[in-house]
Amino acid sequence: MSDKISRRQFVKTGVGAGVAAAVVRSKPARAVVVSSQNGNEFKNGGPRTAVHEAYFRIERGEDVLDAILAGLNILELDPTEDSVGYGGIPNADGVVQLDSCVMHGPKKRAGGVAAIEGVKTPSLVAKAVMETTDHHLLVGYGAQWFARRMGFTIEDDLNTDHSRKLWLEWKRRIDPGHYLDPEKRVTAGDRAREAMLAEGLLSRDRFCGTIHMNAINAQGAICGATTTSGLSFKIPGRVGDSPILGAGNYVDGDVGACGSTGRGEANLYGLSSFLVVEEMRRGAHPKDAIAEALRRIKANTVEKRLLKPDGTPIFDVKFYAMNVHGEHAGMAMYAGTEPKYAVCDEAGPRSVAMDGLLPGKPAE
Repeated sequence: MSDKISRRQFVKTGVGAGVAAAVVRSKPARAVVVSSQNGNEFKNGGPRTAVHEAYFRIERGEDVLDAILAGLNILELDPTEDSVGYGGIPNADGVVQLDSCVMHGPKKRAGGVAAIEGVKTPSLVAKAVMETTDHHLLVGYGAQWFARRMGFTIEDDLNTDHSRKLWLEWKRRIDPGHYLDPEKRVTAGDRAREAMLAEGLLSRDRFCGTIHMNAINAQGAICGATTTSGLSFKIPGRVGDSPILGAGNYVDGDVGACGSTGRGEANLYGLSSFLVVEEMRRGAHPKDAIAEALRRIKANTVEKRLLKPDGTPIFDVKFYAMNVHGEHAGMAMYAGTEPKYAVCDEAGPRSVAMDGLLPGKPAE
């Protein structure tokens, strides 16, 4: 068979490429906001949930990223939302360390902070990194030092009574006799977390603690942001996928946006949000693009400790994606968790069921 392609094949290929390009260039006729489910749960005493607040601000003409951050700030400042910001579940030493990343599609700029302490709204510090530095990521004490000089209030402790109580319960379970050898300590910590999940003291949705939100306006400007308190009772200094470009958050203003919640280490390994956007660049619908990322995570999970007896992952990961049409989707690793994601458009704020790649639940 000849290696040369026929004229018909060439024309078909060219048409396909043109369609893909048209997918990238076309613009939505409406504003849309999507986020993880907690974006439609908390109001912190105000009139609107996070996705509703973001949509409200976009509709009155605010910059898309500013609107997203106003929505995220509702959760970051809500002491009852223990997966982000103030009152987020602390690390193994009882200290709340926060991560965040912002990306502005039209400006093609980004900023992030990781393991920052004392600032209730790390997403706003991430924006300040984007706007006032030549860097994408500041971490730890350096991030706090920067925030202080940008005028942010530095709190002595971001724990609430609730988050401190959870940490004390976890500590009591893992360290009744003080020091354990490292292997036993890690095993004890994992067992304590699972027991607290089973008893309902921790929510599995909050266990990895994150909100991602992306949004687009009627002119096609698309942005995204992620903010989190990270894995419950993590090793101090641990940073997951949330503040890392291409992992917990990725935006290409000509293509679309994607972000994630769930096991950050699994997402980091494959830079899965970047992968989802690249699949959309090739013309895939957001749901199909997410499915490819989830399949990649499943294939890359080979360590026995991370696998159920049937060979599937013991953890969940969820993605939220949108292309420049305003088409969007959410999808989880597991359908049995009855996953949902939050949406707000002209029809108002609501929670939408999303499919899972696999049946059942993690850690069954």
